[in-house]
Amino acid sequence: MNTSPTILSTKKLSVAQKELLSNADIKYVEYEAIEIELLETQIEKDIQNAIFTSKNAFKAIKNIRTNISKCFCVGENTKKLLEENGLNIVETAQNAFDLAQIIIKKYKNESFLFFCGNLRRNELPDLLNQNKIDLKEQVVYKTHLKLDKFDRSFDGILFFSPSGIQSYVSENTIEPSIAFCIGNTTAAEARKYAATTVVASKPSVEDVIVQAIEYFRNK
Repeated sequence: MNTSPTILSTKKLSVAQKELLSNADIKYVEYEAIEIELLETQIEKDIQNAIFTSKNAFKAIKNIRTNISKCFCVGENTKKLLEENGLNIVETAQNAFDLAQIIIKKYKNESFLFFCGNLRRNELPDLLNQNKIDLKEQVVYKTHLKLDKFDRSFDGILFFSPSGIQSYVSENTIEPSIAFCIGNTTAAEARKYAATTVVASKPSVEDVIVQAIEYFRNK
């Protein structure tokens, strides 16, 4: 591009993440498209198999005294948080669909407790229920959409969750921006509103930024 592109991040970025954009001569605007409310909750003292598809779910129960034998999680960042807190991770996948497939294939006769948010996606519970796997769900956090209107367009928009997209499109349109998405589930939501979507090769904020840098570098 002849002029420096400007992107919108639907999540506040760290100093290091901002530097990636600045060093690539990309201007940016940032805001929080969603707000997470951790709920006070009671959980079982002993849990055989726990499923976490986000860091927020674990943060909500982090200070509750419980014994979790095995953890099944989505994403390297969630895995890292669980490991830092001494939990035993037996399976990790890049998305909920893939994790469900692993459970169906290898753990069909076991019981699971899925810690989730109020806007959790259907893929994992639907697949496990269809395969008659014993699954309980416990909502431990709420996602609130923060509606902001932008009176301008952006060359690209960084999206990190389907709910972040829902929040943004409540007051704005994605077109003609390029939607850069953290994973396939987020990209599927973005495709409802965007002509062009780019999916990160790894589900991390940094990789979403790298995809944007590479895209505009080649323009």
